[in-house]
Amino acid sequence: MRDHDISQRRACRLVGVDPKTVRRERPPDNPEIRKEMKAVAAKRRRFGYRRIGVMLERKGMIMNHKKLYRLYTEEKLGVRRRRGRKRARGSRTPMPEALRPGERWSLDFLSDTFGASRRFRILAVNDDCCRENLCLMADTSISGARVARELDALVRIYGKPASIVSDNGTEFTSRAILKWANDNGVEWHYIDPGKPQQNAFIESFNGSLRDELLNEEMFDSLDDARRKLALWRYDYNNVRPHSSLGNQTPAEARRTLEQFEGSAPGALAQTNDDEYEDQTRRLSL
Repeated sequence: MRDHDISQRRACRLVGVDPKTVRRERPPDNPEIRKEMKAVAAKRRRFGYRRIGVMLERKGMIMNHKKLYRLYTEEKLGVRRRRGRKRARGSRTPMPEALRPGERWSLDFLSDTFGASRRFRILAVNDDCCRENLCLMADTSISGARVARELDALVRIYGKPASIVSDNGTEFTSRAILKWANDNGVEWHYIDPGKPQQNAFIESFNGSLRDELLNEEMFDSLDDARRKLALWRYDYNNVRPHSSLGNQTPAEARRTLEQFEGSAPGALAQTNDDEYEDQTRRLSL
């Protein structure tokens, strides 16, 4: 009728429709029940249509369960089933590209054994721009608060990163980490569950660490593991050529980028505090 400029009566006759059915407005379908259903669903967001029906029956609104379900779906009150644990959302901004040192750090955990099959964990922190490993901290248990303390020590040495990328592990989604990111103004980006390729730099580093050290060495104790990790970390940063850096070492790549920028970031803190010096000296390599 809009396109061909003909009357409603003629259009109905051409398509074989009774004009009464077109002109007739559908009466409201139980508006009181719909309103009450919305009120119950607003207060009890996890209630399905059966429980809402029980609440309506208590108010004298009794109806067939098929009709109740129809009204429930038409009002789009369906509840999405929760799967898995609640995860921290982190930053919703796109993951920034690391063009200079300190723009993006990536974190992940590895595990291995020592002694009588006793397991220990390794926290790895990398700078994604120059592929430099900033930390390899090993212990039998590493909490979110411990990760936050280690990040504080790294910030004093390398400066504050613009963003940090990690998975949704319980340590990285703990209150201690969320508070640390908020207090320091660091964007914390969580990759999607089951998508390790979104944190590809640290995953590549994990493969090198496991292939070149963890699968090659036997660890007698936790101290022995820490010593060998420190030696391997020094070799990785200062001796081992990195193909993605034109066979430079991460340390050489950092120096090149800092010279290109015109000045070093000045992250190293100058202090005469003995306590700080001791803490820096004990920083897990």
